[in-house]
Amino acid sequence: MRGGAGAGYLRPVDWLKVNRDNWDDRTRVHAASDFYDLAGFRAGACTLRPFEPAEVGDVTGRTLLHLQCHMGQDTLSWARRGARVTGLDFSAPAVGTARSLAEDTGLADRARFVVSDVHAAREALAGERFDVVYTGVGALVWLPDLVRWARVVADSLVDGGFLYLVEFHPLADLLGDDGRTLQDDYFRADGETYDHPHTYTDGPELTRTRSVQWQHGLGDVVTALAGAGLRVDFLRERETTLFRRYPVLERTGTGEYRFPPGHPRLPMLYSLRATRSG
Repeated sequence: MRGGAGAGYLRPVDWLKVNRDNWDDRTRVHAASDFYDLAGFRAGACTLRPFEPAEVGDVTGRTLLHLQCHMGQDTLSWARRGARVTGLDFSAPAVGTARSLAEDTGLADRARFVVSDVHAAREALAGERFDVVYTGVGALVWLPDLVRWARVVADSLVDGGFLYLVEFHPLADLLGDDGRTLQDDYFRADGETYDHPHTYTDGPELTRTRSVQWQHGLGDVVTALAGAGLRVDFLRERETTLFRRYPVLERTGTGEYRFPPGHPRLPMLYSLRATRSG
């Protein structure tokens, strides 16, 4: 259930523990789910969205850091395209699953996985810098402080390296369950506590059901990155999303979902690239 703005807000040490416990539990469910289809990934499936490799470009021989990598499928998808990858996540069970996937897919020589909170990435990686920092969909809502996050990103890049971010668009979070009416406030500053018995995949109920999430406006993301000294190369808003988030959405020929013809459209995803200048 959703609390009101700021309802159930927890002290910093509490939200981190609550969210880590929640994601440790989610990993148990996700690893066995049809949604993540680990067997299909082991057989060669790629989990990157079609536009991602096109926007990032050739990664052969480049170093790539994936922050908040969960079970590592996107991370290893970049490894399959030739990158030398490092995945970082605060959930030890998720990292354990990622390491197993790397072994099972023959990618262990090009992939490593590290257990760490994203804010401590620099310490966990001993100050190593990368050609690309990648962050995939559904990551930023788990972070209370984008300014701190952006500094971690900037400090993790070599001169001329870049962040590539793909995220759910914050406007899409404002719709009610019918996908037709605005229900929420765009300008939410405080974390909100949720208590849901299920994660977003198929599978059994969770045993650790609470989480704390933050809404970040698009301006907050861009301003945090600019403040960390990164130059935004592009910001592209997209009318499609990855799953049927609202019943009104229709599946496209490429397997994505969009509002039907004649329905007012909102951006559902966005992609952003920002470079560290030398």
